[in-house]
Amino acid sequence: MTTQIFVNLPVKDLDKSVAFFTKLGYTFNPQFTDENATCMIISDTIYVMLLVEPFFQSFTNKDIVDTSKAQECTICLSAESKDAVNEIVDKAEAAGARIPKPATDYGFMYQHSYEDLDGHHWEFAWMDPNGMPQHQ
Repeated sequence: MTTQIFVNLPVKDLDKSVAFFTKLGYTFNPQFTDENATCMIISDTIYVMLLVEPFFQSFTNKDIVDTSKAQECTICLSAESKDAVNEIVDKAEAAGARIPKPATDYGFMYQHSYEDLDGHHWEFAWMDPNGMPQHQ
């Protein structure tokens, strides 16, 4: 069996989050969608559960991170090209995302990021396997 990943993220407004990620081209599994949550499909093995904050809070005794003051993690996804990295970040910005810093180009690797409507940090990276530095 292939390992799947389910990233769980708290959101303030589920409808706004669904509209935002729909503009980026993502789809959602209706079997795992109600007024408290939805399952966003990234790939055949990667899913993001968007959970309204009170529902998310029911799974933990810890505080939910205030993303305006702290970053809880970086969700990094690969892209097929530099253009694909720029395309998804441009779509996110047009849909209301904040761009925290300019793209970074290391030659063999190119990355760019955005913060979604709830301040979660998404990064997209393209890597040239033939251009990666060799370590001795």
